[in-house]
Amino acid sequence: MRWSHRMAVAAVGLLLAGSTSALGAGRGEEDGSRSITLLYIADLHAQLEPHAELFWDGGHDETTTAGGLGRIATAVEAIRREQPGRVLFMDAGDTIQGSAAAAWTEGRVVVAPLNALKLDLGIPGNWEVVYGAGALEQRAREFRHPLIAANIRDAATGRRVFPPYLIREVGGVRIGLIGFTDPDVPERQPPSYSKGLIFDGAEVLPPVIDELRHREKVDLVVLLNHVGLPKAIGLAETLPGVDLVLSGDTHERTYQPIVRGKTWVVEPGSFGSFLGRLDLTLRGGKIVDRRWELIELRADRFGEEPAVKKVVDEALAPLRSRLEPVIGRTEVPLMRYNVVETSLDDVLSDALREAAGTEIGLSNGFRFAPPKPAGPIRESDLWDWLPITTRLKVGQVTGRQLRAFWEREAEHVFSRDPKKLFGGWLPRPSGMTVRLVAGAPTGHRIREIRIGGKLVEDDRVYTLAACEREGDEPDKLCRIPHVQAPRVLEIDAHEAVRRYLAKHSPLPAASGGRVVAEDLPPVVRSQVLPSGSGGKIPPNSHPTP
Repeated sequence: MRWSHRMAVAAVGLLLAGSTSALGAGRGEEDGSRSITLLYIADLHAQLEPHAELFWDGGHDETTTAGGLGRIATAVEAIRREQPGRVLFMDAGDTIQGSAAAAWTEGRVVVAPLNALKLDLGIPGNWEVVYGAGALEQRAREFRHPLIAANIRDAATGRRVFPPYLIREVGGVRIGLIGFTDPDVPERQPPSYSKGLIFDGAEVLPPVIDELRHREKVDLVVLLNHVGLPKAIGLAETLPGVDLVLSGDTHERTYQPIVRGKTWVVEPGSFGSFLGRLDLTLRGGKIVDRRWELIELRADRFGEEPAVKKVVDEALAPLRSRLEPVIGRTEVPLMRYNVVETSLDDVLSDALREAAGTEIGLSNGFRFAPPKPAGPIRESDLWDWLPITTRLKVGQVTGRQLRAFWEREAEHVFSRDPKKLFGGWLPRPSGMTVRLVAGAPTGHRIREIRIGGKLVEDDRVYTLAACEREGDEPDKLCRIPHVQAPRVLEIDAHEAVRRYLAKHSPLPAASGGRVVAEDLPPVVRSQVLPSGSGGKIPPNSHPTP
């Protein structure tokens, strides 16, 4: 049955009310308690419209339509009606990057639709610098909600670019909200993106927490961060005085809260396909009850709020003719939901290698881009996969350099020390296969590397193609330093993929097996949550593959 908007809104209210009936406002006022609801999204990546989404909670995979700002608005407004005056709605970053429309407008296309959601506050993510510091600050001025970040400073003055925290009183509860984003931005992103900005580490947080607790006398301290779930867990373990750590960056789906002492850590998925909900009851300035729900914003459960949908349509209308052209076809779904290897990135790395004529192609371990179902591939899909325009860069590397590169990247992804985790998932190779043991000690994970089917030789020189990173040293290629004969080609990554699709469409199923972790299952969708855990992690365990 096809639901009308009114039917969907009514159903949402019934579904969501059931999870918090015990937190009713009347009961709370009678015994001196106060109930509030915190809502948040993270890693929207400029996905303004409904899209395909893969759901796997419950033991089986299912792809269906989800997300879209109109659908987020429906869910949020239903909760606001359920809890009038007691709701705070937040965004945890990576918001203005991730689509063609965002790239072509330096994020402006996101502003009006996001303002229509009536957010209360947000933080910048690691990709918010993609258009430069000036564009980030301009978008922040255009948003109707404030951005906060305790660790971003202007390089010229040393002053913070955004307030480190905000205090909001919601439903009689005084809440201190701290913003904290990824300190690794200058290295993780092409260095030119964040020029003019300084990113401090977690050392800036204890003084802010102390100020909120002792001078401002808040009832609740919330750390809204964009450092990723493993590092967010690390912060919860080392920062006293924080009640809730609301994480973003790693696109993790925590269906159950991760508990560290008295601190809860959660992360709400990505692409606007989910809404995170925390219901809290406080009495005498102490939390006496709290509940977490990761709400799946599926099209068959939530309709699109018409006014917000209209704003999205109006924002995208001038760009439709550029977004819609078909540039290829695929016979199989293309996805990025795997830490080790993905069907989508197999295609992209093949395209880079073919365009450059090298022995090896490497694509970064990006997380962004919703699944692409079998069928036509459009220009908009290409920009979801690669939201920045970069030319191809080629060079020569030794087998020894490749081995060191893979050991370093494996440590960035599988380290048991959250502070050593860095960037996205494993790189995606073409013309190369890698076997590793994720749980092995640092520097001893790589078991075998083959290039063109032959075992790599340490002293032999191989040709490699990847994307140029603006601001890198001339002899640095895909985070590999000191490459020989580096040069930048005229062709960019987008054109390389367009040519590949024109030649090879429809794309067949990929053979896979390019990167194999011998101690992990073929599909690993989290750097933290054990396979089959349903979004749960043992309360006192440390992040593991």
